[in-house]
Amino acid sequence: MDYSATQSGFRQRKLQPNMRLRNSSMDGPDGSQLFEDTSGAGARPQAGYSRDQQAEGFAGQSILSDPMSNLAMAYGSSLASQGREMVDKNLDRFIPISKLKYYFAVDTVYVSKKLGLLVFPYMHQNWEVSYQQDTPVAPRFDVNAPDLYIPAMGFITYVLVAGLALGTQNRFSPELLGVQASSALVWLIIEVLAVLLSLYLVTVNTDLTTIDLLAFSGYKYVGMIVGLVAGLLFGRPAYYLSLLWCCAAIFVFTIRTLRLKLLSEAAAEGKLVRGARNQLRMYLTMSIAAAQPIFMYWLTYHLIR
Repeated sequence: MDYSATQSGFRQRKLQPNMRLRNSSMDGPDGSQLFEDTSGAGARPQAGYSRDQQAEGFAGQSILSDPMSNLAMAYGSSLASQGREMVDKNLDRFIPISKLKYYFAVDTVYVSKKLGLLVFPYMHQNWEVSYQQDTPVAPRFDVNAPDLYIPAMGFITYVLVAGLALGTQNRFSPELLGVQASSALVWLIIEVLAVLLSLYLVTVNTDLTTIDLLAFSGYKYVGMIVGLVAGLLFGRPAYYLSLLWCCAAIFVFTIRTLRLKLLSEAAAEGKLVRGARNQLRMYLTMSIAAAQPIFMYWLTYHLIR
């Protein structure tokens, strides 16, 4: 007798009762099956899901192919473009964004030269702005061209230094720093509006724009920062000395810059008219230049103690 065949027959007889018990446990009392066989359930929902996706795709294609929907989409895009053009046109009327790019066309070399010119303007000889085909060149190519980068950065730096000065005196608070920044901004706007009103009353024909006046009025923040930093580092006497130097420098810078702008149209007028207009223009130039040191002292003296 073969021993291996006997052993395999014994294993089959041992497994048959277990299989019968398993089958009987899945059957009900009446012989019906209690549980369904879900081994192939995964394939049927996938087929249904793919049919749903195909139906949605056909519906989307039918909507896109509808001429009314295409017409509505085209009409909506045209309305959006017209609205954007209208907003750009009205915004450019009050805020010339296209011109603002010119005033921020600076580089590191220009900024360093301009800062040196604002602090030491006495040795500079040529103050005329260079032109190329009746258009002034960008500030990065001419140190005499006005810009808005230095005034904007100067204003922000002035507010930060003012907060530092208030902190060293245990007087810092967000409300007080906000009052300091808003007061400096309001005085700057008042100064520019006063100059525009003076130019209108004197009837001066000049190529100065509002942005030019804003740039020239904002250059004084450089001297204010120098005075505040000197006062914080070396005390009140250093503040007065450095501020006095910067006030004299901005006075000379403003006179030599605005003199060419305000007196450029005087050569085309008659002798008598030119003499009277020259006096008014010179007085206006001196007033604008003299106002810079006053604002510099007014906005900084209370920050140094």
